[in-house]
Amino acid sequence: MKLVYRYRVKSLTGLLNQQARTVNFVWNYCNDRQKDALRFCRRWHTGFDLIKLTTGCSKELGLHSGTVNDICQRYANSRAMSHRPYLRYRGRKAMGWVPLKGRELKREGNAFRFAGRTFRVFYSRPLPEGKILDGTNFSRDRRGNWFLNIVVEVEPAPVRAPARGVGIDLGLKMLATLSDGSTIEAPRFYREAEAALACAQRARKKRRTKAIHAKIANRRLNFLHTRTSAIIAAFDYIVVGNVNAQGLAQTSMAKSVYDVGWSSFRTQLAYKAVKHGAWFEEVDERFTTQVCSHCGALPDTRPTGIADLGVREWCCSDCGAVHDRDLNAAVNILRRGRATLAVGISAL
Repeated sequence: MKLVYRYRVKSLTGLLNQQARTVNFVWNYCNDRQKDALRFCRRWHTGFDLIKLTTGCSKELGLHSGTVNDICQRYANSRAMSHRPYLRYRGRKAMGWVPLKGRELKREGNAFRFAGRTFRVFYSRPLPEGKILDGTNFSRDRRGNWFLNIVVEVEPAPVRAPARGVGIDLGLKMLATLSDGSTIEAPRFYREAEAALACAQRARKKRRTKAIHAKIANRRLNFLHTRTSAIIAAFDYIVVGNVNAQGLAQTSMAKSVYDVGWSSFRTQLAYKAVKHGAWFEEVDERFTTQVCSHCGALPDTRPTGIADLGVREWCCSDCGAVHDRDLNAAVNILRRGRATLAVGISAL
């Protein structure tokens, strides 16, 4: 199993800034060679072709040869995955990025050594023993802070029996409603900082604006990590509805959708479930609010359409059960997940 450990770098940040500009130069060189191939109707360059074109330039550029090779490979892979003839140029506004080969990074106590230099980091959590893989890189955030992202291969955790299951219905006022009746209220971090952010933007204080945005993102990330870790510890089997966050982000609810962080919430649940041996599944959430979780019918009294979005509680006309809209959806989501998992598992 692959895990990524992120540490903030506290030394040689000036060197990393210089190398990031050189990385952009190599990336743009690869882009120019791809455009030449298009102009003269030649075969498109692969990662190996670009590596041959950049062989011998590492000493002159002041970059490690593995870094230059990794840039070429990343460029070719990104172009192939995006199905585009060429990519955007990297300039001053591009996020700082210095890739490296995993075998080139060495542990040195609470620091790391690369290309003959020792990079001291804020060692916030211990790095597990294991092979450091390719994909490891230095990255810079919008505030200018550098981070070392280390991809490590570790032994997978033993899979737990799915004895305790939970269905999760995602929302805007309540971030999540669980099938056991508990809820997670949406924190609204952006809404709380909106006035200060608007004041900083009107005053054109760019550093202050970036600091507020970073604080919002860090608070949201910490909140989501706390809640998802608690869910993974409490349940062995987690089922979440596949609400279309990207589609809703194109509507008038975009600000609220981005503020709650549905995608980050599901992503954290997914990788933490693998890390701790739990089960995770996303299921189709269509009609989960309309189907009666007691009798399984689609009664005439169910809330339907946009006009009934304000209906938070309804009564089934077939069996007489009274449902909370979100709790009913969470129970139906759990039931759909169990239906796909029950084959061959006696616990369910």
